[in-house]
Amino acid sequence: MKEMMNNIFDSVSSLFGSGEDHIPWCNRDIIHRCEREVGEVMNKGESTEEHKSESIMRLSWALVHSMQREDVQRGIDMLLQATNNSMAKSTNSPLDQREMLYLMAVGYYRSGEYSTSRRLLNQCLGIEPKWRRALSLKKTVEDRIMKDGFIGIGITAGAIIAAGGIVAACLGYQAAPLSQS
Repeated sequence: MKEMMNNIFDSVSSLFGSGEDHIPWCNRDIIHRCEREVGEVMNKGESTEEHKSESIMRLSWALVHSMQREDVQRGIDMLLQATNNSMAKSTNSPLDQREMLYLMAVGYYRSGEYSTSRRLLNQCLGIEPKWRRALSLKKTVEDRIMKDGFIGIGITAGAIIAAGGIVAACLGYQAAPLSQS
């Protein structure tokens, strides 16, 4: 019996995974260095657009990999702005587009916006269908969507059972005959 219970527990645990997403985290020191680099590059008159773009991409990478929600959002906003600017100028190569889409997907995943992350990953995989990082993140996102769906179903079922119990208790209390002594 104990072995059967362990097997059930293991299968449920494998369904929900270990909770790790295997996406690297970035600390504040790295973010500060990237911010300094962007500031220096922007203040230099001789910096090329390519150098500016590369430093902004490094800062965006650091921000979307941050443990701080506000940093992640700032990274998403920077990437959205960079995407809009490059689309307006038609300066993006498919590789750059792929990278920006992937980084935005990481940011949205970290923000809990899984459907947006999945949509961006699908666009990314449209550019490079066999890109392992995007495929791996897409699997992680889909697993998380499925896990959240199961949790939602469990919460709903629990609420229905609790409500049914309350209704049954109320009806049972009202239906109980009064004893007359």
